Amino acid sequence: MPHLTTIGFDADDTLWQNEQFFRLSEKRFTELLAGFAEADHLGQRLLEAERRNLARYGFGIKGFTLSMVETAIEVTEGRVPAAIIQQILHVGREMLVHPVETLPGVRETLEQLAETHRLVMITKGDLFDQERKVAASGLGELFSAVEIVSDKKPDTYRRIFARHGDGAERAMMVGNSLKSDVVPAIDAGGWGVYVPHDLTWVLEHVEEPSGQPRYRSVETIVAVPAIVREVG
Repeated sequence: MPHLTTIGFDADDTLWQNEQFFRLSEKRFTELLAGFAEADHLGQRLLEAERRNLARYGFGIKGFTLSMVETAIEVTEGRVPAAIIQQILHVGREMLVHPVETLPGVRETLEQLAETHRLVMITKGDLFDQERKVAASGLGELFSAVEIVSDKKPDTYRRIFARHGDGAERAMMVGNSLKSDVVPAIDAGGWGVYVPHDLTWVLEHVEEPSGQPRYRSVETIVAVPAIVREVG
């Protein structure tokens, strides 16, 4: 079995908090439109808009904000007051400056692994927002490379691990999303380690690849070094 040389890490909700800001913003969105529809209905319509718009706007806060605006127009049949649209845009702008809260054990884990392996941060979303969070986290110095991508597919991992490592077969990807971080990395020929987060976007849910020999699941990121030693 090839020796493991490179470890990729997802960023949002793996290294720092992210989804909680989307949940809080959605709550504010439903409050703004409470006079037009029930919260559950608004949430479902917003999710439909997000799913519909992923191919147009990609992942991230800007696409989410545009989906909120679109949903507001649709559920009010075009009667949404301009003042509410303005407040929705304000919610989006606030998300773009939210503080970066590193998750417990992250720095210590990265420092330990950086002594023996090449670390690559692989994150998707809006370029400017992701660059801001990388800088604010203070974690960038621990990585050999940072890749901000529009989506995460098997070819994405093959390309990145070939560029920054020794190929996917000698690489491991660690993240909180089975759909984006774990399954495609395994399909690319690498290892996938699932570190669950209390909040994960519903569109990132897929079935756990329990039967895959290169799949591992841990409760917290601090358990990743033990998996790395096991893999060898």
